Amino acid sequence: MDTSTASSLWDELVGTQPDPDLWVVLATMVAALALVVPHALWRISRNAITIAHEGGHGLVALLTGRTLTGIRLHSDTSGLTVSKGKPYGIGMILTASAGYTAPPLLGLGGAALLAAGRITLLLWVATALLVAMLVMIRNAYGALTVLLTGGTFVVVSWLAGPQVQAAFAYAVVWFLLLGGVRPAFELQAKRARGGAGDSDADQLSRLTHVPAGLWLFLFHAVSLCSLIGGGRWMLAV
Repeated sequence: MDTSTASSLWDELVGTQPDPDLWVVLATMVAALALVVPHALWRISRNAITIAHEGGHGLVALLTGRTLTGIRLHSDTSGLTVSKGKPYGIGMILTASAGYTAPPLLGLGGAALLAAGRITLLLWVATALLVAMLVMIRNAYGALTVLLTGGTFVVVSWLAGPQVQAAFAYAVVWFLLLGGVRPAFELQAKRARGGAGDSDADQLSRLTHVPAGLWLFLFHAVSLCSLIGGGRWMLAV
């Protein structure tokens, strides 16, 4: 790659792109809702939220000095992230709390990039995170899921036109914001039925001696505040 090509790619990466029309922003929001609300579609689309959920565990584990040994994604949309380190302390607490908060916080960060006109940067950063996660996947279904998701980002980033890239980026961010709300409610419902005894909230309760219900409240607060804040940025209101 010569210097001029590298410079052009860098300018494209850090440069700004024009905002799409308001109808595109609203249409992508409706499309994201259509993937989140109906149960039949949510059973499929939830895999993408699981990628973000387990990726959040993995990233925070690394940032807090733990050794990430592997991530598994399952066809029932569950997942498992395994890291080595002290089974207590702030590192373990942050790692355990990163799962349910990761999708909405990623959506909030994406909304900030979109509000700044950084559509290309958003797509490339998302692709890089998926590639990094793929290295740590330890089962075939997980690898296939991440490959398909990352491949979609690569195709859109390199082959699609500006309007398609913008619509795709907005749809992804809306999906993270809206899809990040539902899992906490699902967890709450499972716990009310006496299930999910080893959920992130219950693990955090054992680690901190804070009731699991308060951790659930934190998950709700993060997801709903991210949706409100990110939604306002993207709708420019």
